[in-house]
Amino acid sequence: MMPEPPNPQPFLDDDGPEPARDTDAGAVFVLQSKGQWWHAGFHLTTAIVGPTILTLPYAFRGLGWPVGFLCLTAMGIVTFYSYYLMSKVLDYCEKAGRRHIRFRELAADVLGSGWMFYFVIFIQTAINTGVGIGAILLAGECLKIMYTELSPNGSLKLYHFIAMVTVVMIVISQLPSFHSLRHINLGSLLLSLGYSFLVVVACVYAGTSKNAPQRDYSLDSSASIRVFNAFTSISIIAAIFGNGILPEIQATLAPPATGKMVKGLVMCYTVIFITFYATAVSGYWVFGNKSSSNILESLMPDEGPSLAPTWVLGLAVVFVLLQLLAIGLVYSQVAYEIMEKNSADVNQGMFSKRNLIPRIILRSVYMILCGFFAAMLPFFGDISGVVGAVGFIPLDFVLPMLLYNKTHKPTKSTVTYWLNMSIMVVFTGVGLMGTFSSVRKLVLDAKEFKLFSDDVID
Repeated sequence: MMPEPPNPQPFLDDDGPEPARDTDAGAVFVLQSKGQWWHAGFHLTTAIVGPTILTLPYAFRGLGWPVGFLCLTAMGIVTFYSYYLMSKVLDYCEKAGRRHIRFRELAADVLGSGWMFYFVIFIQTAINTGVGIGAILLAGECLKIMYTELSPNGSLKLYHFIAMVTVVMIVISQLPSFHSLRHINLGSLLLSLGYSFLVVVACVYAGTSKNAPQRDYSLDSSASIRVFNAFTSISIIAAIFGNGILPEIQATLAPPATGKMVKGLVMCYTVIFITFYATAVSGYWVFGNKSSSNILESLMPDEGPSLAPTWVLGLAVVFVLLQLLAIGLVYSQVAYEIMEKNSADVNQGMFSKRNLIPRIILRSVYMILCGFFAAMLPFFGDISGVVGAVGFIPLDFVLPMLLYNKTHKPTKSTVTYWLNMSIMVVFTGVGLMGTFSSVRKLVLDAKEFKLFSDDVID
């Protein structure tokens, strides 16, 4: 079901702009262009501000306070700049009569390379699948946390809860279009603010109580391990800031889309500023280098009482669980669009029997596969690192600068040109080192723990 490379002007022919889009089932059914800028803000926030922010204290333990703050701030600035450039490239192409609704077609058009089309397909598939697996895994872990609190000696295992989440995801994945998620993603935005606030309250409570854990912010004594841990942490932060689907999100905007995406970005990064720093600082302050890849696990240790009021932690877990469902849906849209484009008949209705049956089957199989791998390989922290290095760094830190330089052609004497080149070079190196260190840690953990483990591995 691999899509064909696009022609240079995918939605242009002799009859005027975008008639070919009417025959593209993926565009007509999944990437409907009906949204406003605030809808794009909801989608962006759901794609970036998710429960992966609960991994930030874990990322800090490989960097320490100064470098952790530096990396978090640098990633925020660079990604906002990167997404801004990407929106400018999309606006540029739209003004030229070529509105792109897919990252792969934008890259192939601007760079004039067929292999770039397949490169972006591969990277987006890695991101979508990795995030889908991670969302189901973390949702299963949330259910297990609640179950363990209610029934400490219960017989259900992590993979049972992963199966439950997978069933729910199969049902809600039948929502037909990206635009149909706008109200869900508004709820997702509010949920992210809610559990971030609750986690901060819980961490402050834990850090000031008589049972406060002993704090140690030291890094590993081995220089080589410190380097590997640092690049793994950088990859995790990149994954947390990344989304890799900005063109598909901008595709949901009603034309003309020019300028609307920037407003959505400002909304999204306002939420990012509030949630990222609060969670990273409060979690690392309390637990230091003992921070878990899910800070809620640190607040609810296996041995001994919870370090914060149970109702606070329980509500945070519920908020996280609900938002994970929205995140799983958002990151499935590219896969669903590819499925729809290759399996649906645009001349028949979205809910016709001809289109509905293949949609239900294909989306269900996709979710079952994500659930299976989540149960088989419960390495949440490691998955975040690998996805960040292999997926988000190329799409969010390298390609936007390259696409901007190709379309807007800043001269070599300008600051913009050299800033973009510097970001590309630095993050290409970071991506290569991060890939090596993240895969190395994943391999080490895979040797240490068995398949279908009952615990999520840090």
